[in-house]
Amino acid sequence: MNTNEILAKLRAKYPGENEYLQAVQEVLESVEEVYNQHPEFEKAKIVERMVEPDRIFTFRVTWVDDQGQVQTNTGYRVQFNSAIGPYKGGLRFHKAVTPSMLKFLGFEQTFKNALTTLPMGGAKGGSDFDPVGKSNDEIMRFCQAFMLELWQCIGPDQDIPAGDVGVGGREIGYLYGMYKKLARQYNTGVLTGKGSTWGGSILRPEATGFGALYFTQHLLEKAGKDIKGKKIALSGFGNVAWGAATKATELGAKVVAISGPDGVCHIPGGITKEMIDYMLVMRASNRNKVEDMAVKFPGACEFVAGKKAWSIPVDIALPCAFQNELSEDDAKELAANGCWCCCEVSNMGCQPGAIHYFQNNGILFAPGKAVNAGGVATSGLEMTQNAEHISWDAKEVDDKLHFIMKSIHEQCVKFGTRADGSVDYVKGANIAGFMKVATAMLEQGTV
Repeated sequence: MNTNEILAKLRAKYPGENEYLQAVQEVLESVEEVYNQHPEFEKAKIVERMVEPDRIFTFRVTWVDDQGQVQTNTGYRVQFNSAIGPYKGGLRFHKAVTPSMLKFLGFEQTFKNALTTLPMGGAKGGSDFDPVGKSNDEIMRFCQAFMLELWQCIGPDQDIPAGDVGVGGREIGYLYGMYKKLARQYNTGVLTGKGSTWGGSILRPEATGFGALYFTQHLLEKAGKDIKGKKIALSGFGNVAWGAATKATELGAKVVAISGPDGVCHIPGGITKEMIDYMLVMRASNRNKVEDMAVKFPGACEFVAGKKAWSIPVDIALPCAFQNELSEDDAKELAANGCWCCCEVSNMGCQPGAIHYFQNNGILFAPGKAVNAGGVATSGLEMTQNAEHISWDAKEVDDKLHFIMKSIHEQCVKFGTRADGSVDYVKGANIAGFMKVATAMLEQGTV
């Protein structure tokens, strides 16, 4: 495999799809050496097949707003790879959604799902619909219109969507309600992230953030460090950041900064349970303003407009919001302020320059496909419960999540340990996920 040749062809074929091309480049650069040790992969053109999605559905979504005006958005579902199981991946509702973004997310999801030890392929979907400022009724009508176009492409053993940015429990509820009406099938396994009274798994809303902190714990232990007492900055205030803040606090760390599009809230004394609970209120408001936290808790929070979480002195940075949210300049600012660890909780949360800066300056770094895999892992556990028509208690789910995150860390160490004993978590995660998917593709023939 010649990585440069493959990337050159993809750039010519998909000009402007920067997020997708960035994700492919990161993986191919990590796996090139191992790949070239397997001539059977080259003969079967595994990489050339792996970087292309199996199929992409694109559809118009027409809905009516509260003023009675007809609105039109574009919806997508990218079914990327089914070598190790049915398609599995979230739906993202955000004004910046493009085919490139969803292809990158579906590509990443393929390897992330492979790392979980569960039989799930990779997919992603969503729409350029912007939930910010929309009423509850508008959210419902959009979700129903979206499912009207999607329902025939999904199923409990075919493609199982979940939530992502802009899609939480409320949206999953509206999507599932419409699916039942259209399909006249009542299998709760067709979507994950459901409500606890109709097939949802205990701990699923918290799972991405919880799993990320479990992984971070293992990473710190490997490096001879302890999370207790460490200062943490995280971005965002949706389900992922909420789960991360909850578990970090439980483990004895101190979350001193959260950020949003409008700026950062500095919380010198550390985030409290009341503040963590209020993060969900902020998310549900659709205002998308972190300043609301400082308004609600004026004595404990200081809001700084236009600044990121990475401007606050911390030990550990946890990007939890969006892809490419942490730049090389942000990485340098973090390092200058004493940060010595960054774990991506969002998908591809750090720009390549930031990753290279962390790695070249002795700062511990781990990629999203490993760190945030606890979310989709618990979705897989939800699928299992739905298939068996049972519900596990919180301890059983949490124990399984612990086991999966420990296993992911072990795979990263196995494939990413350098000659000096340190671990390249990017390389480790990419090789581990790639080898599982590539082997499955090879064994299933040229299809």
